[in-house]
Amino acid sequence: MTLLDAHTDLLSSEPVVEDLGAGSGPPWLDAWLAAHRSDVVAWRRSLHAVPELGRAEYRTTELVARRLMAVGLEPRTLPGGTGLVCDIGYGDRCVALRADLDALPLREDTGLAFASTVPNAMHACGHDAHTAMLLGAGLALASAPSLPGRVRLIFQPAEEVQPGGAVDMVADGAMEGVQRIFALHCDPRLEVGKLGTRVGPITSACDLLEVTLTSAGGHTARPHLTADLVLSLGLLVTQLPLLLTRHVDPRSGTVLVWGAVQAGEAANAIPRHGILRGTLRTADHATWMLLEGKVRGLIEAILAPAGIGFSLEYTRGVPPVVNDAVSSGMLAAAAATTLGPDASTDAEQSTGGEDFAWYLDHLPGALARLGVWPGHGPMRDLHQSTFDLDERALPVGVRILTTAALTALTS
Repeated sequence: MTLLDAHTDLLSSEPVVEDLGAGSGPPWLDAWLAAHRSDVVAWRRSLHAVPELGRAEYRTTELVARRLMAVGLEPRTLPGGTGLVCDIGYGDRCVALRADLDALPLREDTGLAFASTVPNAMHACGHDAHTAMLLGAGLALASAPSLPGRVRLIFQPAEEVQPGGAVDMVADGAMEGVQRIFALHCDPRLEVGKLGTRVGPITSACDLLEVTLTSAGGHTARPHLTADLVLSLGLLVTQLPLLLTRHVDPRSGTVLVWGAVQAGEAANAIPRHGILRGTLRTADHATWMLLEGKVRGLIEAILAPAGIGFSLEYTRGVPPVVNDAVSSGMLAAAAATTLGPDASTDAEQSTGGEDFAWYLDHLPGALARLGVWPGHGPMRDLHQSTFDLDERALPVGVRILTTAALTALTS
C-alpha cells in the first residue's frame, strides 16, 4: 500500500468528527472546515497507516506537496527530498506555522483500523495529527479572499532525531523574512477543547552522555594491585548527579539520570572496561551552554583518586523551548476565540526535548500543547505503542493555527 493509496481508502470511509469551534472564525474558515474537516481526519489516518522515520519521510512529503499544489500553491521541497516550505499570501509581514513529519521506531499496539502497516514504525507522538492540522490550516488560509501578509508553512522532517530537522530547515533558509513562528504539540493529558500555553521554558534541553571507563583489571582477591573499575562506576552513578546539583543554579531544572550501566561478567574478576549512559536535561539555556565542561571536570575529579581512565562522549541535543510572552498570548487568545474564554490553560514545564527550540534562536515564537484526551478513559502517553488521540482535536488545531497566524499578521 502506498501512502496515497492509503489516503484514498481512508477518505472513502468519510470519517466525520465534530467541529467544536464551528461559527467562531471568519466565514471562509467556517466554510472550509464544513467542507473539509473529514479530509483532515482522513489525512491524519493515512499518515498514521504508513509512518516514515526521520529523514525518510518521502511519501509523507509527497502527500503534503500534492495537496498544496492542487490549490495552486508552490511548495518547495528540501534538497534531501523530505520536508517542505510553502508561502501563502503576499507582503513583507510573514508568520510561520510548523509541523513535524516523522514517526518513531515502535511497533503499534492500538488495534486501530488504520494502524501502522510498517513494521516497527508508528506515529506515537502525534506528528501525523500535527501534519494534518497544518495542511488543513494552509489550505484554509489559501481559501481566504485575502490575507494581511504571508503565512509560511514549515513541514519539518526528523524531529525525533538529534539535533533535529529544524536545523536543516533553518540552514535551508526557512526563517528568512519570518517575524514570528507558532507550533502545536498533542498533549494526551489535556482534554480536547483545551490549549496549554506557557511563557518561558515549556520543554528542556536534553543531552546524551556516554562515559567509558578503563583500568588494568585484575582479581577481586587483590583489588589493591589494580584500579577497581566497578567501584568507580558506582561512584560516578551516585556522585556525579549529586555534585552537579552544587555546580548549577537550582532554579534551572537540571537533572542527570542514568539509563544503562555495563561492566564485567565474572564475580571474581575486576573488569578492564565499563560503560555508563544517561541523559542530562535543563530548562535554562545559559546553563545548557555550560554543562559539558562542568560534567567533564566533575568526572575527572571523581575518578582521580581511583586511578581510572575515562573517555566522555557528550552529544548535545536540543536547547529548551523558551516561549516569548507575546506569542504565547496570541495562541491563548486564538484558543479563547475558537473555544471560549476557558479554553486556554497553563501548561506545565516539561523535561522532554523539542527541536522547535532551534527556530526560537532566530525569532520569537511559541509552542502550545493541544488537548487530545477524550475526557474519559485512559490517558495514552506519548512515545508508547498504545498512543492514540481524539480526532475532534484536529479541526480545533486547524482553527487555532489559522487564528494565531492572522492575529500575528495584523497586530
